[in-house]
Amino acid sequence: MVSITFVFYMLVFLAAIIGWMRGWAKELLVVFSIILAIFIILVLETYVGVVQNFYLSGGPSVIFWTRTLIIFLLAFFGYQTPNIPRFMDAARREKLQDSLLGMVLGAANGWLVFGSIWAYLHESGYFFNFITMPTPGTPLGDSALRLINSMPPMWLESPVIYFAVAISFTFVVIVYI
Repeated sequence: MVSITFVFYMLVFLAAIIGWMRGWAKELLVVFSIILAIFIILVLETYVGVVQNFYLSGGPSVIFWTRTLIIFLLAFFGYQTPNIPRFMDAARREKLQDSLLGMVLGAANGWLVFGSIWAYLHESGYFFNFITMPTPGTPLGDSALRLINSMPPMWLESPVIYFAVAISFTFVVIVYI
């Protein structure tokens, strides 16, 4: 049996390797995409009555899969970034710096994507048969429960998410456009 904490760290490490290969400019757009996904989830669940009724009729598995679908869709489109000539030229000159910052941002993307999914799984009560809830009182269980509290959906709530979206889109408008 493998600890969910170990799986989480392996996925973050894999995302860091992907970030190393893609570079910082493309990875930064993925960061913004995931922040936007968490924002959309929060707005839909808070202000859209149809989504609230859909959640009430479906139960925790519907809530989990809806949130996960939104995260994956925006992560997918974030990874489908266009070539930006200005950043591509800079990346050719400064390959090591581009790769190192890309690795850091890739790890952040792994934390944002897989951490959000883990937090949503925790909120839904671990309804899968093959994934068990961390057991409080054990070293691995206490470590996992502490880690869950640092996942993006746990602290990117209102009003923090509004500032994160504002900063993200300000950066996009100033730097990318």
